[in-house]
Amino acid sequence: MSKKPTGFIDFLQFFKVLPARSLFLRKAPDGPIETLYGVNELAKRLHPEKQCLKVAAVTDHGDAKSFTLVPDPARGTNHCAFFRAGQYLSVELSIDGALVSKPYSICSGPADALAGSYTITVKRTADGFASDYILDHWDVGTEVTVAAPEGQFYYSPVRDAKTILGLAGGSGITPFHSIASGIVSGDVDADLILLYGSRSADSILLKDAFDALEAKSDRIKVVHVLSDDPDAEGYEHGFLSAELIEKYEPDQDYSVFLCGPAAMYAFVDKELEKLDLRTNRVRHELFGEAYHPEKLPNYPQDCVGKTYKVEVLIRGESKTIDCPADMTLLRAMEFAGIAAPSRCRAGECGFCHSRLVSGTVYVVPKGDGRRIGDLDYGWIHPCSAFPTSGVVLEVFPKAVS
Repeated sequence: MSKKPTGFIDFLQFFKVLPARSLFLRKAPDGPIETLYGVNELAKRLHPEKQCLKVAAVTDHGDAKSFTLVPDPARGTNHCAFFRAGQYLSVELSIDGALVSKPYSICSGPADALAGSYTITVKRTADGFASDYILDHWDVGTEVTVAAPEGQFYYSPVRDAKTILGLAGGSGITPFHSIASGIVSGDVDADLILLYGSRSADSILLKDAFDALEAKSDRIKVVHVLSDDPDAEGYEHGFLSAELIEKYEPDQDYSVFLCGPAAMYAFVDKELEKLDLRTNRVRHELFGEAYHPEKLPNYPQDCVGKTYKVEVLIRGESKTIDCPADMTLLRAMEFAGIAAPSRCRAGECGFCHSRLVSGTVYVVPKGDGRRIGDLDYGWIHPCSAFPTSGVVLEVFPKAVS
């Protein structure tokens, strides 16, 4: 008997399969059969369009509060989607007619999500429209709707060095608490050296929680740096300078993770330049929502104080709204009650991707996460774009909650 050559395809065998396949298709139900496949069910659990949660506990930290969120089966959510330590949740809010989606870093560890809860910590800030509402209105039992966990501020062994040197300021401490929790639970295989800047000893957010995590793992070291409390003993003083970073940097290769307010980024980025680190070893959490464009590079100063008309095209309808020159197009739409899509609010994720039909805008330099094709064909991210003329904007809403 002759042997068939390697790679030979017996088409007769192939054609014999067709009748059996046709019979299987005829017997299949008329509707979707995706529930037959476990991978589809897993995808729904990992990447739900929305999660209906409720507040189970509130911890008061003075000018901040931690909210423990659990699934709300009565509204259709039975599990918390898993996440990578350092990611965030986008919270949907309705505030006096404004429809807002605001990202908050998950403070708890990935193991808590598997056990059925997330924790976010919200701090009161000067421009905290959404944060103030949450702090003043959320209590045990409050119903909360969030998107699936998102964000790139997490440790990846393929991308990052084995040791993380974290630099945090203010509420920027929250994703590092998640990462530290992940180290303790074994979900994150890395070492963490964290330099955390606060104004004074009594304003350090989550200090007791970090003390407890340090006690559980010798892979975590937290150094508190006080800017306005020079007499406090047992702390570093000043700012997160290159000199301070060099004092605590490890001997081996390390990645720098930064999370904090824009003013901290502006200062620390210049300090990091002195250390001559590889670019791929420095990671920023979202730069945050942009305010005061007149203070940013190359902003057209003749726009200051002006208000422009913005025609929003969405779902086949048109609505014209007013947008002050110092307000992003996204915030103007939200305040007008338009359910515009958004997630990161920093120009990076692309969820609010919209088409600039006509008019001109100023795009925040550090919030310009558009692709080259977007620049050629007039697409913008409204969360990081300020009007510099009258504008016609076509918005493409994503999944509706």
